[in-house]
Amino acid sequence: MTVCVILAAGEGKRMRPLTGSRPKVMLPLAGRPMLEHLLNAVMDAEITDFIFVVGYGEASVRNYFGDGTSRGVSIQYVTQKRQQGTGDALMTVRPHVHSEFLLLNGDMVLHSDDIKAMLKTPAPAMGVFTSNHPQDYGVVTMDGDIITGLEEKSLHPKSDLINAGMYLFEPGIFEELETIRPSPRGELELTDALMTYIQNKTLRGVRLSFWADMGSPWDLLGVHEEMMREIIPEHLGVIEEGVIIKGDVQIGSGTVIMSGSYLEGPCIIGADCKIGPHAYIRPGTAIGNACHIGHSSEIKNSIIMDKTNVPHFSYVGDSVIGSGCNLGAGTKIANLRHDKGTIIIGGTDTRRRKFGAVIGDDVLFGINCSVNVGSIIGNHCRIGPHSLVEGKLEDHTVIRR
Repeated sequence: MTVCVILAAGEGKRMRPLTGSRPKVMLPLAGRPMLEHLLNAVMDAEITDFIFVVGYGEASVRNYFGDGTSRGVSIQYVTQKRQQGTGDALMTVRPHVHSEFLLLNGDMVLHSDDIKAMLKTPAPAMGVFTSNHPQDYGVVTMDGDIITGLEEKSLHPKSDLINAGMYLFEPGIFEELETIRPSPRGELELTDALMTYIQNKTLRGVRLSFWADMGSPWDLLGVHEEMMREIIPEHLGVIEEGVIIKGDVQIGSGTVIMSGSYLEGPCIIGADCKIGPHAYIRPGTAIGNACHIGHSSEIKNSIIMDKTNVPHFSYVGDSVIGSGCNLGAGTKIANLRHDKGTIIIGGTDTRRRKFGAVIGDDVLFGINCSVNVGSIIGNHCRIGPHSLVEGKLEDHTVIRR
């Protein structure tokens, strides 16, 4: 029986400040941690034995998934004590793997049909995906279904095929890992262990029909938009008279949707929330548990995590907001440049024309604050009333007026 090993030990530094209190794989997509979506796809491919390699914030992973019994699977945990690369992470499972196994990066989304196709391919095999910006990834060249080359991020990529971080291996991969040395950044890279396979023309490539990874917060929002289209409507809370619900909307138990509110799917409202009165929840929005969206506030295409409040007369567009935040009344988050150009954050082009802000956990705003497009606000910041926020604020920043 094939075992699935999922690498879930990293913090995801490029996802800061969102990973300040949780590992990257536990960031939410369409109301669930991204790791849960990946687990479900593998389960749909009829794999029931899992090994999670954990490290940073591992308690949140262990507590959420447990031993897998409630899902009808077996989940075993192995801890990578020091973050020394994907090769080192894989070596931690060596005592537990004795036959063919599937290896996945934990910070991506796959379709089960592609996983099934991989399982039908002789090992060793690698998932590859066609990208319109291959320079951001490891670039793969192929001859038929044989991989002939693998080159890490290049300004002049030799193809538009990239390494999707999905592999099928025999235990012999561990012997290859023993031969590699640390890369220039001081890590043991799994890709270095593939070179013998490539030289011997034994590494097969499996083209994936769908693949998405989350390297940066704006990637998180883009994948979230796609996954929201697949939600199943469910109304478990209290819906007062005068509420309009249009499209596919999920409402958790204990939530109250107050009179005059307009919910336009696809959207998700978690458990024990208070929405309204007269709130407008627009498509693509996922609101966590125990949140409050107040009178005449509007939320559009955003991820809002647990216990965050957006009280009256506020606007949030195309943003990711952490847990335990409070936006003062009248707070507005801009999401579109006047010239309609793509949003640039710290010199990086997000490739998004609409993108608001990334806000960490426990951030408090005074009344009538304005947040400019592409702002990154660290954890535990305190923003005084009538402030303009733009650019990047480090954790614990205080703005007084």
